[in-house]
Amino acid sequence: MDLFSSSQAAVSSSPLSEVLRPKNLDEIFGQEKTLGTQSKLGQMLRKGYLPSLIIWGPPGTGKTTFALALSQHFNAHFVNINAVDSGAKTLREIGEAGRERRLQYQQKTVLFVDEIHRFNKAQQDVLLPFVEKGDVVLIGATTENPSYELNRALLSRCRVVIFERLSEHDLNKIIARAEAHYKKSVTEMLTAEAIQNLIEFSDGDARRLINSLEIIYNYMRDESPELRLDVNEMRELLQQNPIGYDKNSEMHYDLISAFIKSVRGSDPDAAVYYLARMLDGGEDPIFIARRLIILASEDIGNADPRGISVAVSGLQAVEAIGLPEGAITLAQVTTYLASCPKSNASYMSLNKAKALVEETRTLPVPLHLRSAKTALAKDLGYGRDYKYPHDYPTGWTAQNYLPEEIKDSVFYEPTQRGFEKNIRDYLNWMKGQK
Repeated sequence: MDLFSSSQAAVSSSPLSEVLRPKNLDEIFGQEKTLGTQSKLGQMLRKGYLPSLIIWGPPGTGKTTFALALSQHFNAHFVNINAVDSGAKTLREIGEAGRERRLQYQQKTVLFVDEIHRFNKAQQDVLLPFVEKGDVVLIGATTENPSYELNRALLSRCRVVIFERLSEHDLNKIIARAEAHYKKSVTEMLTAEAIQNLIEFSDGDARRLINSLEIIYNYMRDESPELRLDVNEMRELLQQNPIGYDKNSEMHYDLISAFIKSVRGSDPDAAVYYLARMLDGGEDPIFIARRLIILASEDIGNADPRGISVAVSGLQAVEAIGLPEGAITLAQVTTYLASCPKSNASYMSLNKAKALVEETRTLPVPLHLRSAKTALAKDLGYGRDYKYPHDYPTGWTAQNYLPEEIKDSVFYEPTQRGFEKNIRDYLNWMKGQK
């Protein structure tokens, strides 16, 4: 076998992801806004300037491919590690070798760290001086928000680059490249509905799409030319998994944040959509139910006092029946709370009172409100002159309840929304009786 045929055999035995991987910056698509010839970073890289970078983006958006393309573009020694496998000793050795390479040969060392968010503080501290002195140019890839996972000192010495999820147009480009490699159109193997489902299932993740295409092409290799897989057959072949969702990742926090804000913003459609996203990703239904209880008090309050009862009942129902039926209860609670009138007046009243307590500390309780259970307390005047409201025709009488120093303070200011309007009218009536 000659060298050319050996090379061909190596390529044919390589995973499709390696065969289709872009080899230089100009071949990378989907990130034109960040890396294109019109972008500032793209122009800097093409002029030969490479700063330390933190590449932040969802899986399958080209972070590793970008790092490998940089290794081809720059005359630099390239070191590729994964944060999971690399301890402080390894990092120190890489940094010291990079320093020696810089001083003796004037050659840069580019250190690519995949999953850099998995570095602990000690590992980041080891890396920091080598980045500061230019012994290594750090290229870190992460799916997590770097401001949460990396310490400020290291982050301040890097430029954060955001990679976007690939568009449907970009995913179709990948399909076209796979078709060119296999010399066979996807339309010969899948129905139009199945192709569209494949793109949607890929969810902007090039790696997921490429792996799926590799399975489909290999499965269909010996099948009848007339056979085309429909949506259900393709799903069975690919064993389509739930959408990506890590309960310890930024996605968890983003979705629960969007969910709560949608309920607070009275958009039941958006709220139930994010509920479905979380449940499909495997979120704990008890966690969701508890957050709804908090929301019922914080964002609905007395505008609809039934909201808290509905939320608590929802938690009890989910605990009793579990999933999948518990999802129906969560949908009911979610849509009810999203459709309620909103008020944070009771929540804000607590914040105002806490702020005044912090400022004034332990002001004396008025004598007429103090407990008079002992003879000494009665002798000191505790409880004297207290007016029992039920002794009065309206069940109310004018009386000061706050410490003298803050007697005119107002914390709770009811809105005119929902049931809270009735509360506001009643409180205004009482004030008019003073």
